[in-house]
Amino acid sequence: MKDKVNQMFKDKLFLVVLVLGLLTLVAAAGIITVQRGRGTEANPYLEMPQQEMIAEETPEGTLSADSSEKREEGPETARQEEAIAANPNREDDLAAEAGAGQGAAQALVLDFTDTSRMLWPVRGNVILDYSMDKTIYFPTLDQYKCNPGIVIQSDVSTPVEAPANARVLEVGTNEEIGNYVVMDLGNDYAVTCGQLKEITAVQGEYLTKGQILGYVAEPTKYYSVEGVNVFLEMRHQGETVDPLDYME
Repeated sequence: MKDKVNQMFKDKLFLVVLVLGLLTLVAAAGIITVQRGRGTEANPYLEMPQQEMIAEETPEGTLSADSSEKREEGPETARQEEAIAANPNREDDLAAEAGAGQGAAQALVLDFTDTSRMLWPVRGNVILDYSMDKTIYFPTLDQYKCNPGIVIQSDVSTPVEAPANARVLEVGTNEEIGNYVVMDLGNDYAVTCGQLKEITAVQGEYLTKGQILGYVAEPTKYYSVEGVNVFLEMRHQGETVDPLDYME
């Protein structure tokens, strides 16, 4: 009897160990499966190949990286490159043509005559007329004197335009008319615009008619009563003339 009990106990113990072993194997297999599943989980971010690889692997008939750069340069550049490849001396010719074009754009033909007409540098009333044959009254100075130009009423910071095609002879300043620009119009005609600020014109530069050369400044102490203005003087062969005779 005792032997039978021992045998039954051994059989049950064997079954328990067998079941535990099977459970351990199943659990281990499940862990391995989960780990493999995690390892092959799809990446939510699309990995793009490097630009160099795309350029190298571009199939025939499509644009590579180099050809894209050439396309961005434009058809004109491509034509020039083809011309240079066909004729190596063409590169020097193109450079010469470019230089000539820039010079032509800068150097204007200055041909102002007695029948030419100027733009108003600013739009406004003439508050002091040109007068060299008799004196006129200057309110700020409280005196009578000749006036070699005209004084045009304006507002501070108003753009001042070149009255005609011109070359800048001088950019300077003095007590009476403040900052000024002297311009050569050609054929011994010249004009001076004063009472300026933030002058953009440069000595030796060519200005086209209507091009902004500066802006209206606060008046100098010589024109404090007259108020904000632009002083415009015109000369022909060194002698002052009335600018109004040449205005549009």
